[in-house]
Amino acid sequence: MTGVAESATGSATELRQAELHASLGHPLAESMDFLNGVALRYPGAISFAAGRPTERFLDLDDVHRHLDLFHRHLVESYGGDQARANQQLLQYGRTKGIIHDLVARNLAADEDIHVDPESIVVTVGCQEALFLCLRALRRTPDDVLLAVRPCYVGALGAAQLADMAVLPVAASGSGIDFADLEARLAAASAAGQRVRAFYLVADFANPTGTSLDTAARTRLLELAARHDFLLLEDNPYGLFPADDAPRPPTLKSLDRDHRVVYLGSYGKTGLPGARVGFAVADQPVRTPDGRAELLADQLGRLKSMLTVNTSPLAQAAIGGKLLANGFSLRAANDREREVYRGNLRRTLAGLTERFPPGGGHGVSWNTPGGGFFLVLRVPFATDDALLELSARSFRVLWTPMHHFYGDGVPVAELRLSVSNLTHEEIDTGLDRLAAFIQSQTP
Repeated sequence: MTGVAESATGSATELRQAELHASLGHPLAESMDFLNGVALRYPGAISFAAGRPTERFLDLDDVHRHLDLFHRHLVESYGGDQARANQQLLQYGRTKGIIHDLVARNLAADEDIHVDPESIVVTVGCQEALFLCLRALRRTPDDVLLAVRPCYVGALGAAQLADMAVLPVAASGSGIDFADLEARLAAASAAGQRVRAFYLVADFANPTGTSLDTAARTRLLELAARHDFLLLEDNPYGLFPADDAPRPPTLKSLDRDHRVVYLGSYGKTGLPGARVGFAVADQPVRTPDGRAELLADQLGRLKSMLTVNTSPLAQAAIGGKLLANGFSLRAANDREREVYRGNLRRTLAGLTERFPPGGGHGVSWNTPGGGFFLVLRVPFATDDALLELSARSFRVLWTPMHHFYGDGVPVAELRLSVSNLTHEEIDTGLDRLAAFIQSQTP
């Protein structure tokens, strides 16, 4: 089997990549496949690469319990009509979702975000929510997106699929270089471009682990209002701080002008296999015939032509977990939070042991306030070939940072993900990583 289709006449049917969508020829298109492929080829390697939630508390019995609880909730909501409840779970469902009311109660409980349930679209993971927003906002080639560089690979990829140019904004130790942001806005205006939105992860960002303080969040909201763009706030890691200090409020909870589209996921806090995310899009939209709608309604129309609806059974698994925990997932993730805190502490302490200050090794790293990730700076440029060598010869995986810059150019940084490891794996993995770095250091 060659993988190339043969026609009835025996000649091969061949397509040219140059005639397919431009994103397929970009380095970003290969990022996820390459990283997954390396992990599959070297199953004995310890992986600091995948940003997966811990698996130690995943339990199929919990899933069944949550499904049953949500089913009972539906039966009660429908006045005892079990046939209608069964239909809701087993048939094609409402495009904007069937747990939107529960999501709204969850946001109120955990994030002090108070929105109309009709402003929520339940999606197939947060990735779909992000793509729907970009597809809706991009009307002409002059419509552009801002994003801090380095940036989550999926956001850059979604923008490519939406044919939306991304203008990079420089990062700083506190998250955003506001001088560079202002310069980007001025340059875009001078070039006739319209900045439609700024994508960001304000809490423990992927890949850097950095967070914005309250002052930076307030300043960002003011800039969005002054320059008339939206903020796409992606918040998958907000419930996982590394300590018990008060968290800054989400941008959406500070939003008084409908400037923020809040993108959420239950992949880290609920059940990763359910692939349930959502968008809170409460921006008013005036239709050509003068009717007033919500941006969520517009996203729902796009979704109806993309995935039609999000699996009702997947939504039920999440809805049942919300019901079982009084709509709050903070306490429901106490065990997971302790794992991530312990793993981050173990990794930071282990790096200090292997690369002590003043050791002349040229290795340094940041200290995130929570989440899954940190960035390691090394005295050589990292690329996919070096990752392959590290996996093959040293049996340790990590992520080259060029994947988050989106241009394929090697940089002297790598990302470590500490979420789905034991302490023993962290210790052994850091020993292997130190040996690899030593082998590459001039």
